[in-house]
Amino acid sequence: MKKELMDILACPMCKGDLELSIDEEDEKGEVLTGSLYCKKCDERYPIEDGIPNLLPPELRQSAE
Repeated sequence: MKKELMDILACPMCKGDLELSIDEEDEKGEVLTGSLYCKKCDERYPIEDGIPNLLPPELRQSAE
């Protein structure tokens, strides 16, 4: 995930701002693993293989 996406990403539940937490980056500075956190909803969205999973919590759990 490119860090520039933070300018346009919003929480899918409340449209609030998301905070980026990075666990792993590649040599270009793109986020490979980490999470996006919404303070308003107290919800965390995972980033795996560079792809943020912004499905609402109930849909994300049923997809696993």
